[in-house]
Amino acid sequence: MKTDPADIDYWDGLYYNHFGIAVCFVLSVRFYNGKEIPVNTENIVEIVGYIGSALVLLSFLMTSVVRLRIVNMIGSAISFTYAMIIHSYPLALMNIALVLINLYFLWKAGHVERGYTLLPVAEQDPVVNHILSRYQEDIQKCFPGLVLPGREADRCYLILCEDVPAGLTLGRQADETYELFLDYSLPAYRDYSIGKFLKQALPGEGIRELRYQGPTENHLAYLEKMDFRQEEGGVWICRL
Repeated sequence: MKTDPADIDYWDGLYYNHFGIAVCFVLSVRFYNGKEIPVNTENIVEIVGYIGSALVLLSFLMTSVVRLRIVNMIGSAISFTYAMIIHSYPLALMNIALVLINLYFLWKAGHVERGYTLLPVAEQDPVVNHILSRYQEDIQKCFPGLVLPGREADRCYLILCEDVPAGLTLGRQADETYELFLDYSLPAYRDYSIGKFLKQALPGEGIRELRYQGPTENHLAYLEKMDFRQEEGGVWICRL
């Protein structure tokens, strides 16, 4: 299923681990000189500055735009505090501006609904092939070990946002049941909005039940949020 900002994403988790390692390295290089590290206000303030800068840099590694803004905002807030302590007012002004900008776009993301369109297409549609080829590496990151079933998929949908491809689903329909092989969102559209849209739009295609048996290690929170329930045999089912 799709990777969403509210999930504990495996790949962003790697970024957090790398962030911790990087901070420890920077601090060890800066403060360790073979002697006991002195604990004083000046060192603590400098550590705060390093942490704020590291978070701002880390944010640009986020695969989710929403998570990027959250981490960037936290880093900017910490950097603002650091700038005020050292009386660097131009730096403080820049960081408080970043905090306000991130708050605005987070508010906008939560209050402005995207307009989606569900477009049935052939599995061998050129746009489908382009997405599968262009985002092959990212698909494998989101769905580790995924092997697409090829010609077994008889239903394919593109999800468009203002006529721009935002997501792709591949599956097989039997009566009112749609077995999902792939439910992928492009990186810029990884939030719950596409999942909610699909739950509203698919009944119009004669689909009343979704079934999923693919990789779940990165998507348990999303499956549960979208009302999927695991039943016998490990299959996840969502009734629309």
